[in-house]
Amino acid sequence: SEDARRRREETAAALTPRDEFVAPPPGEGRAPAADDTLTLLFLCCSADLPAAGRIALTLRAVGGLTTAEIARALLVPEATMAQRISRAKRRIKTSASPFGTRDGQENAARLADVLHVLYLIFNEGYTASSGRELQRADLATEAIRLTRAVHALLPDDGEVAGLLALMLLTDARRAARTGSDGSLIPLAEQDRTRWDRAAVAEGVMLVSDALTRTPLGPYQLRAAIAAVHDEAASDADTDWAEILALYEVLVRLVPGPAERLGHAVAVAMVHGPRRALDLLPALDDDDRLVGNHRLEAVRAHLLEMAGDRAAARAAYAKAAGLTLSTPERRYLRSRAARIAE
Repeated sequence: SEDARRRREETAAALTPRDEFVAPPPGEGRAPAADDTLTLLFLCCSADLPAAGRIALTLRAVGGLTTAEIARALLVPEATMAQRISRAKRRIKTSASPFGTRDGQENAARLADVLHVLYLIFNEGYTASSGRELQRADLATEAIRLTRAVHALLPDDGEVAGLLALMLLTDARRAARTGSDGSLIPLAEQDRTRWDRAAVAEGVMLVSDALTRTPLGPYQLRAAIAAVHDEAASDADTDWAEILALYEVLVRLVPGPAERLGHAVAVAMVHGPRRALDLLPALDDDDRLVGNHRLEAVRAHLLEMAGDRAAARAAYAKAAGLTLSTPERRYLRSRAARIAE
């Protein structure tokens, strides 16, 4: 980063006429030609590092996440994540060739990792994995800003547009997600008049355009699901059949645990909770969900829908014991207490 800064300064000085070294009048200053953070983002996603290492290092150096936060985001043990980051740092230190921007083809190859990192930063901002606050607006806002910058560089890339749309459509609900005391308000109970309709409109426009003219990708599908939620006038008006159809395509493209949990909820809303509960045992054996509260939270929700109150209460209590987020823990405990009453 320091080498890149010095080279930019030397180049700029050599190309700048002497009379332009005088400061311009107030209000007439020039903006920098490129965003340093965006440059660092692409540098950290170098192919000289293994995929797991470059994603972890980028989240640490660019996103500012702690090792524990990165480990929870990537569903791996914290000790494993610490080793990945240390190895990535050593690799950079001992590399014979300097890490730097290369040709456009290599930067395009890095794009998938860049988008994944931005997605993880946004998710940590939208729902903090630990702490007293449900949301970290600074992280979510920075992720949106950087994704806008990538979209400006690659306006014809459907997945870049899809990720930006997903962030906007999701972040539009931020004001309605917490009560005055910071408590969590689930999507079904949110006051939709508090949603940012300008962000919703922009997100819908972006994903609609991408779906009509670019190859289909996971971020576009996730954005389309978010758009169906955001365009519904109320929770009862949500088109769950369309959401389920989108999840069916998504889990074929990306059969990850988060996608399969979302698919299970959609199945419950269309075909009933018992059919959805039959999908969960396959996830019990997924090592990525060991110690994660989301599987138990979904199980509890489905059991409550099915009328199995005792099992739902136990699952809510188990999920509450697994999460490190204070608002999520309070919400899950309140659900368990409501069932007990």
